[in-house]
Amino acid sequence: MNANPVAIPPGEGAGSLRFAALLATYMQSANLPLPNSALRFIQGSLSMTDDQAGWIFTAYLAASAITLPIAQWLAGRYGLKRIYQAALAFFVLGLLLATQATTPLEFVGARIIQGAASGVLAPLSMAIAVETLAPARRGKFGTVWTAIVLFGIASGPSIGGWISEHFGWRPMFYISVPLSVFIFLVMALLLEEKKAGKSPSFDFFGFGTFTLGLISLQMLLDRGERLEWFASTEIWLEAMGCALGLYLFVVHVLTAKVHFLNKSLFRDRNFVLSTIIFFALGFVLLSTMALTAPMLDELLGFPPDTTGFLTIPRGVGLVGAFVLMGRLSDRIDHRPFVATGIALVIYANWLMLGYSPLMDGWPVAGAGALQGVGLGVLMPAISKVAFSTLDPKLRPEGTGLFNLVRVYGSTIGVAIVQIFFFNNTQAMHMALASNLTPFHGAAHLASVQTLEGLNETVTHQAAFIAVIGQFKILMLAMVVVCPLVVFLRKPVPAN
Repeated sequence: MNANPVAIPPGEGAGSLRFAALLATYMQSANLPLPNSALRFIQGSLSMTDDQAGWIFTAYLAASAITLPIAQWLAGRYGLKRIYQAALAFFVLGLLLATQATTPLEFVGARIIQGAASGVLAPLSMAIAVETLAPARRGKFGTVWTAIVLFGIASGPSIGGWISEHFGWRPMFYISVPLSVFIFLVMALLLEEKKAGKSPSFDFFGFGTFTLGLISLQMLLDRGERLEWFASTEIWLEAMGCALGLYLFVVHVLTAKVHFLNKSLFRDRNFVLSTIIFFALGFVLLSTMALTAPMLDELLGFPPDTTGFLTIPRGVGLVGAFVLMGRLSDRIDHRPFVATGIALVIYANWLMLGYSPLMDGWPVAGAGALQGVGLGVLMPAISKVAFSTLDPKLRPEGTGLFNLVRVYGSTIGVAIVQIFFFNNTQAMHMALASNLTPFHGAAHLASVQTLEGLNETVTHQAAFIAVIGQFKILMLAMVVVCPLVVFLRKPVPAN
């Protein structure tokens, strides 16, 4: 995380390099939620269970979280151009494997390859784009880059939904292949190979233990429900891996002089509290999307293209508010905007608790737009508060950790809402079915078709109630971190 970007001096072709890098940024972020509106088609085609559907998101996110911290080190060690092109090749490989998948395991494996390549493409694309700019223009570029990432996340479901509705779900992965080829050719023709003068150092022990702990936790959350939790040897092994990895990482941080994360980062109150809030933001950002699309598609019966289009208001609110916030002066106190953003997200999730099986798409569009505005206000505001009091020497490492925390917030958030969804669905099914007991005496008069229809109705109602319960969890995640705003220090004005 502490490797320096490889410098690329601005010159002829810099604009083309920058465009290709930003296109790659959009492409890798859009592919994360791309299958979201077509889950019903993918599940039916691959015989994928509901719990396995959650792996479509977590596999991509977890893989990108592994490769994200080592991207700059790889570029410095083996060459930026070589690593970037290799990541593009692996990304295309993942896309093609996804189109050929015939089993859930094959499809999840393809998503892991896509995610691992994405974790390298994202930071190196930003490094390439930044280094093609004149120094005076680099300060504000982070806002542009993040806006493109958010635009990709926001537009991915609508693109995937429309393609799936009209052409099937597999072709939606093909659209990124020609884009990847174009980016590859631009980099091959215009990007000069650069490596660090000496082999950069990297804390592999700290990175390894940190990764072991969090990936074991991710596997535990993803696989626990299917394997009946601690009745399974695998879950015990994953729990022990999580405990061991995080224990060794904490000891390493406390005892080693040079390690994966600089201890000085944790001495800055604003940075620590803002990082916790940013984790909660990541928890809500993609988990809402992972819940909304299946609710619209499977429970309310909306077609995939309509499901995708209903996510557009959330994306417009998110990107629009983010861009407007980026125009505010760094000299003002952003803490009120942090509080405002959190309040808007909480209120939007409270509106989601009023969803009904009889509703049309307007409540979803309205609550989504409001939540998007809240997230769009919160994200830049909390970022500015986090780094306003941090030593400038620590900002490169702090930026890496800050982004990594959001990614892990998203992947753990998706896993947790999936767990509670299945548990709550089963509990609500039993509770609703128990109310049918007084009519058990007439059950022999009902046909098999009638009983099956009755069970399907009960299951449908239980699943919808469970989805609403998950929106409550997301709301509570923001409620829990809301008091932290009070303890944020007034930011130091930028010079």
